[in-house]
Amino acid sequence: MVSTETQAEIEEYLGRVPSWIDALPESAADHSWAIVRDLQLGETELERREKALVALGAAAAIQCPYCIRFHREEAKIDGVTDDELSEAIGVASGVRYFSTVLHGAEVDLEAFESETQEIADHVRDQQAAAPSDD
Repeated sequence: MVSTETQAEIEEYLGRVPSWIDALPESAADHSWAIVRDLQLGETELERREKALVALGAAAAIQCPYCIRFHREEAKIDGVTDDELSEAIGVASGVRYFSTVLHGAEVDLEAFESETQEIADHVRDQQAAAPSDD
């Protein structure tokens, strides 16, 4: 159970205290809310819609129906379209797919890191050489 102060804060943000808060050990409840408040709901380097899309992609990848439901609704509140939701899930599925390929094939991590750096350098060079839209 969260403290009385935290309970009031959650109710102000969300309109109610979600039932999953009760599943947290008392020693972690206030802290857990602070993580949601400060990182997910607070103003950070990422816009709220970006964070909602990242969260939805992660939720889809770990196949969590609770998180999928919450973050899908969160994204919609922040103006994310159905097409953007589908794309975020598609990107997450691609990451999971290729992670399975890389792990299953036991691709050498050091070689992969080196290749990735070469690719990133090439793309940056291509972008620098591209005509400007100015």
